Amino acid sequence: MARKPRRDLQTVSPTLIAYGNQVRYYRERMGLSQDRLGDRFPVSGSYIGQIEVGKTRCTSDFAQQLDEIVSAQGCLIRLWKDLVQDAAYPTWFDWPPIERDAMMLQAFELSVVHGLLQTPKYAMALLDDEAAVSARMARQNILARENPSPPMLSVMLDENILTRDVGGSEVMREQLEQLILLQARRCIIQVVPAEVHDGLSGSFILATMADRSEVAYVETALRGMTMAGAGDVARLSEALVSLRASAYSVKESVELIRKVVEEKWT
Repeated sequence: MARKPRRDLQTVSPTLIAYGNQVRYYRERMGLSQDRLGDRFPVSGSYIGQIEVGKTRCTSDFAQQLDEIVSAQGCLIRLWKDLVQDAAYPTWFDWPPIERDAMMLQAFELSVVHGLLQTPKYAMALLDDEAAVSARMARQNILARENPSPPMLSVMLDENILTRDVGGSEVMREQLEQLILLQARRCIIQVVPAEVHDGLSGSFILATMADRSEVAYVETALRGMTMAGAGDVARLSEALVSLRASAYSVKESVELIRKVVEEKWT
């Protein structure tokens, strides 16, 4: 099997930097700090800062709100279409800065185990790229850090993930046993029954920052998208409530995972 090209883990898209420079120009012209601009949405000032240095991309809805707030007269909307929409920017690099600063992460995964919970072998079976696997494993360091405290992590997995073959029996057995072990380490893992539910449209993560603002990451068929619009975040919060209501309890989830390991992957 041909190896995928190695990614440069330090790459930041110049088009996102260019867009961020314009955001900073209009913000400063209005005499707003990053925190004061963020309050208008609301999002954290650090999220505005990440846009301004090109470390994250905003949605078109966010750009439209931003344009109105800083009186850019459509400039930031046009630039978003030219510079951000199709930026040559790795989606896996978009989210980690927010993930590292979050005090709580709530996720739903439809197709595979959440990245922060993956074993190296499971990740390699998915990515087939040593650099990408190393980057994913490095992200998991936030769960073991001492200062600041690790974020509270709550992950709901669609039940089909437990039986979907990723890498073979040995890889799956190790991965599911890892899920059981992680339950006691500031992680809450629940399984959502394989039926019609509010997560069928795709996986997503909701990050709660130290200032209680919320930022979301949604996976689509084309690309992963970071978003902070109040309407988008509210809809995802509602979906989390609905999914949690239909999920197995933590104890039931552990029992189900053990059963699948014994009956399918042993």
